Amino acid sequence: MNISFFNELLSSISDRGRALLDLSIGASRETIEELSQALLTSRGEASGVALGRQILDKYRQLEDDAKLAFFKFLAVNFVPESKSVSEAASRYLFDPGEESLRTLVRAVESPKQEYFRRLNLAPGATANIVALRADLLRLVGENRDLKPLDRDIEHLLSSWFNRGFLVMRLIDWNTPAAILEKIIAYEAVHEIKGWRDLRRRLEPRDRRCFGFFHPSLVDEPLIFVEVALTDSVPGSIQSLLQKQGEGETPLIRADRDPKTAVFYSISNCQPGLTGISFGNFLIKQVVSDLSREIPSLKTFVTLSPMTGFARWLIKYLETATDNISEQQREKLTFLVSGDRKAYDDDQDLADIVLPLAVEYLVDAKNASGQPLDPVARFHLGNGARLERVNWRGDLSKKGIKQSFGVMVNYLYELSEIEKNHESYVNEGFVAISKSVRQLSKQSLAGSGNQFGKLRQSNLSHSK
Repeated sequence: MNISFFNELLSSISDRGRALLDLSIGASRETIEELSQALLTSRGEASGVALGRQILDKYRQLEDDAKLAFFKFLAVNFVPESKSVSEAASRYLFDPGEESLRTLVRAVESPKQEYFRRLNLAPGATANIVALRADLLRLVGENRDLKPLDRDIEHLLSSWFNRGFLVMRLIDWNTPAAILEKIIAYEAVHEIKGWRDLRRRLEPRDRRCFGFFHPSLVDEPLIFVEVALTDSVPGSIQSLLQKQGEGETPLIRADRDPKTAVFYSISNCQPGLTGISFGNFLIKQVVSDLSREIPSLKTFVTLSPMTGFARWLIKYLETATDNISEQQREKLTFLVSGDRKAYDDDQDLADIVLPLAVEYLVDAKNASGQPLDPVARFHLGNGARLERVNWRGDLSKKGIKQSFGVMVNYLYELSEIEKNHESYVNEGFVAISKSVRQLSKQSLAGSGNQFGKLRQSNLSHSK
């Protein structure tokens, strides 16, 4: 579909509707709340489009206090009528059937959803509603009464951004500059330091970048993944992101075909789409496309951060007593101090930290009983296997701050993805490799104690 033509058509309808508004309801309604009430009661499509356009125009001019007041207005006023719900429920209980059920469904549906459906008819409204939800998410933390409003918007966005509407595109050096600028801005894992750095991530034959796009946000990536093609599974991001002038060499020789695809950065681009998952679809489609394009690829693996490991380890050090020796405490304290000498090929320190990293990834849980680490939740939920943890994986300031430099490889083994996914979702099992299993059994400097106890169910499901 030609989106530009479609938007021009909607703009034309909106302009005609605006003329009608000038003669009827629009002239006497000036606030965004009054316009919103009018939109929900309007029956004319042209006037509805024009009202939506006016609402979005006014919203963009609001400061945070006014936005909060507007959100509270929607949350309080656009709710199902109790009387209608009660009558419809009684009718269904007395005479259950298709018609009474349809009446009940109409009665309980939140008017907020119909409001945003109508608002979405305005030109460019989808992008504006995504931005509106980003504002809402910033404010909802201290205003829990807005959670129902957020749930209604998220429900609609989940439908509008259904996988069937998404288009995966290869992003390369020939991609329009407007999109490339956004790739630099949206990179959330490993900072892209300007155009030269971006070119190095897109142009060589050992690099790929793919993104999901939506027809309503033509030049706005929703999510993108950066891929390196290598001969083997890497253990550090430094090896993938070498700088010009520092002995840079290709990841694969010109006369060899790559065997491994490494997903080393996945960035969500739209805060307003938080909670709507695209990454699982993107990774699986990239695996499928790369397998067809490059038959030599046999291994698909990530090089992933552990975003909360440093916080967890500091807390562990504060509370651990019986299962840690003075020597081990001294080494961990040195690591926590921030002295970069701790990373100078200290194998003793690595032998202490890596088993702790496994405990963090497998045993540490959030309130919902899921892995505490959000990246682990994502990849394990997709059916990946916890393959390897790597000392000195990311020695950047960000890498040391969030994980003391430790990084993780998650393996996407095509024949095991569905089984791993089902075991994780239904039973909470975490698929782990032999090397990770071995780490989980390592004793503390020969003391006979272990850092944490992996559940036997997890160990029995390792490979």
